[in-house]
Amino acid sequence: MVIKTDPCGFSEMKIYPGRGIRFAGKDGKVHFFISSKTRCLYNQRIKPVKLTWTQASRRFNKKTKVQDIQKKRTRRTTRVQKAVVGMSLDEIKRKRNEDAKVRDANLESTKKELKDRNLKKMQAKKTDKSKQAKTAAPTKQAPAAKVKAPKGGKGGKK
Repeated sequence: MVIKTDPCGFSEMKIYPGRGIRFAGKDGKVHFFISSKTRCLYNQRIKPVKLTWTQASRRFNKKTKVQDIQKKRTRRTTRVQKAVVGMSLDEIKRKRNEDAKVRDANLESTKKELKDRNLKKMQAKKTDKSKQAKTAAPTKQAPAAKVKAPKGGKGGKK
């Protein structure tokens, strides 16, 4: 059977159920003291490290072994490279490792290719328009005659 014990707010000794004094300070903190001696010393603002019989002084003077609190180990996140839509992983790695000169040369060549493609499209459109203009040019329609409606004078509606 495990008995719940609380540590003393001053001496850090175990306080068993049914023992000790609770003290609520003005700041709202509740302290639990093992005896009136520890309560009086706390109220006198005497540091527990200065008194040889407290656990704090024993720890300070290295009389008791302090349990080493080990850091909780966090798992390191591993970086995984994945292919992006429209680009394979090999292509991404190749682009990252290439020089600035090579990159600039590739950029220039792609720009030239785009310009050439656009010029070809424009020329194809011009030739199509000229062919359509030649076939549709001789047929011209006469404008329709406009008939004016007579203006209503005295015989019109009121």
